Amino acid sequence: MPRGGAWGDRVAESARARGLDPVVVPLITDEPPADTGALDAAIAELAAAAAAASAAAAVAGAGAPGAARPAAPWLVVTSATTVRVLVGRMAGLPSGVRVAAVGTATARAARAAGWPVDLVPDDASAAGLVAALPDTVGLVVHPRSDLAAPTLADGLRERDIPVVDVVAYRTVGTGDEPLTLDPAPDVVLVTSGSVAREVARRLTPLAPRTRIACIGPGTATETRAAGLPVHVVAAERSAEALLDAVVESLAPHPEQEGHS
Repeated sequence: MPRGGAWGDRVAESARARGLDPVVVPLITDEPPADTGALDAAIAELAAAAAAASAAAAVAGAGAPGAARPAAPWLVVTSATTVRVLVGRMAGLPSGVRVAAVGTATARAARAAGWPVDLVPDDASAAGLVAALPDTVGLVVHPRSDLAAPTLADGLRERDIPVVDVVAYRTVGTGDEPLTLDPAPDVVLVTSGSVAREVARRLTPLAPRTRIACIGPGTATETRAAGLPVHVVAAERSAEALLDAVVESLAPHPEQEGHS
């Protein structure tokens, strides 16, 4: 398990419920941006856009029937960490803001924060979210990790959707010293490209029997780029799907038990 804290506790509990024996070895953590001014400005811009849309809607509602209503602003979140960071910096979600979340885990975190989630794309990726957002969206605010690829912001700009792309947190390693796990794990969970790079930097060489399980195809690609093999890829981008894939990969096959 590559991350501690609430994430590590929750996923470890889910692993034990599946008959696995989890060991949490935090390889990455998050820290605030060196300057939080841009994030606070983006939050203020989101609130201002929501207030302007609400005021314009009231005017339109008092006018002629069928008058066009202004587009609501959207907050796009792609990780539970982003949700946690924003909850710590906002008094609450501004009224009228619509929320899009990439993946079930991020949507769960947003709902736990009391936010209504308006969109979770079937394709749990930044590109999937770009395609799923309707043409009627207003301003989009996209707080993210400093390591996130520009896929979402670039895709929105290609659709002529205004976007505020801002760093909400930095992803950093937990140390530099090599780590030796005894006994060697049967499986190492890789939940992001940054985790893959830390595994390659601090846990290699891995034991021959150790398998690498990735949370999705994008992470699998980054894992291979880090010089690691990929043995398991989750069917969807969630910790639960990743654990299910691990259980399936560890299950003995009939021929291994001597059956025909």
